[in-house]
Amino acid sequence: MAELDTIPLTTIDGRETTLAEWGDDVKLIVNVASRCGLAPQYEALEELQRTYGERGFTVLGFPSNQFLQELGSEEKIAEYCSTTWGVTFPMFERVKVNGGKAHPLYQALKETADETGKAGRVQWNFEKFLVSPDGTVRRFRPTTVPDAPEIVSAIEASLPVR
Repeated sequence: MAELDTIPLTTIDGRETTLAEWGDDVKLIVNVASRCGLAPQYEALEELQRTYGERGFTVLGFPSNQFLQELGSEEKIAEYCSTTWGVTFPMFERVKVNGGKAHPLYQALKETADETGKAGRVQWNFEKFLVSPDGTVRRFRPTTVPDAPEIVSAIEASLPVR
């Protein structure tokens, strides 16, 4: 899905980039929210980053206030993620994931169906999209924890052979 690599993105500290910056890495794209009951998933996301980061994998966090559970500024979000969960993976500016003003990245990702065959709207915070180097996208709903066997096996199957 090369077109994903060309969508303009802005990091949480205001730097312009695209997914191409992470080249052939396996990417786990997650819409996150600091005040969500699922926020403890940050811990498992960071553990995945530490476990697989040097093997061609990265978590990419996209804060969203779409469900009214995110802090009010990028600075507060960055501080919360760093001090509360020790997040080291890349974070981006707040985005909308649903509706007419959804970020173009999420407009594209939402075309991917989950394991039940359902595509469309992001259900809640911490929905996960695993993008393999060949462009294959797998979708995992919010209640599927980041270290669930189906996510870990999909990551491991997509990692480059080194």
